[in-house]
Amino acid sequence: MKRRWLCLMFFFCFFCDCISSKGGSPDGKQVQVKNPYLDTMEEDILYHFSLSTKTHNLPEMFGDIKFVCVGGSANRMKAFAQFMHNELELPGNPEDIRDICEGTDRYCMFKVGPVLSISHGMGVPSISIMLHELIKLLHHAQCRDVVLFRLGTSGGVGLAPGTVVVTDKAVDYSFQPQFEQVVLGKVITRSTELDEGVASELLQCSSELPNLPAVIGNTMCTHDFYEGQGRLDGALCSFSHEEKLEYLRKAYEAGVRNIEMESTVFAAMCRVCAAVICVTLLNRFDGDQITAPHDVLVEYQQRPQVLVSHFIKKRLGQIV
Repeated sequence: MKRRWLCLMFFFCFFCDCISSKGGSPDGKQVQVKNPYLDTMEEDILYHFSLSTKTHNLPEMFGDIKFVCVGGSANRMKAFAQFMHNELELPGNPEDIRDICEGTDRYCMFKVGPVLSISHGMGVPSISIMLHELIKLLHHAQCRDVVLFRLGTSGGVGLAPGTVVVTDKAVDYSFQPQFEQVVLGKVITRSTELDEGVASELLQCSSELPNLPAVIGNTMCTHDFYEGQGRLDGALCSFSHEEKLEYLRKAYEAGVRNIEMESTVFAAMCRVCAAVICVTLLNRFDGDQITAPHDVLVEYQQRPQVLVSHFIKKRLGQIV
């Protein structure tokens, strides 16, 4: 009977968000997972983080986390952690920040005060693996009132390079706000609508910062950088220039303002308390290759970090 109940709960979970909040505490809402099998495990090994519930005191290590920022590049997320160390005026040398996941080469993780900075690699499969273990980590650590951000770069659709897009809805190749996952040979569809309140708050923060143009728009997530995004410069190309432009026009008409490769699964798993913030490196109507000088690209890539830093400091009461 117990096994049957567990199985019913397990399949029900596929149709729910992977992360939720549980109330009833004066200290805030605790991160919860929707997998009854976790309660039956003596030890949960977070393999790709090189962490475990048995070998590490996760509540002591991570229990004060309020903000989680994830991004593709390991170097960029280390730089962001060092940036946040300075912005929060924390003691010590930011150069001494240690990679908590140094026991593995899959991801890197840095903790600075209440902020966790983690790399997720490139594409849906890589970030999906990281998110499963991240959500379990936050749950085991008994974290409360956590806001998650994905910081990244993207191709703009009808926007000038350097524009920061705060995602309204993460959409798939057909411009639908959904993420499809194949589970036991069946396609499971999850919603990808994000927290409107956090998005509005981020847009307000952008208006308080100089040289940080920002818009709210839909973000299209693809499973490929080249053909999947309609690029003409890959090793393979099965469509014409006119077909590419027609597809981009349809995307724009559907509210899409940028294209990247991780937003749908991030939104599907974390949407209750999450936001996606990506800067555009080019306008895809104008071309496919990123040609801006290196120093310009570096400044563009810092814009989502500056915006999220401002948001965090306001939430912590450091900015009135």
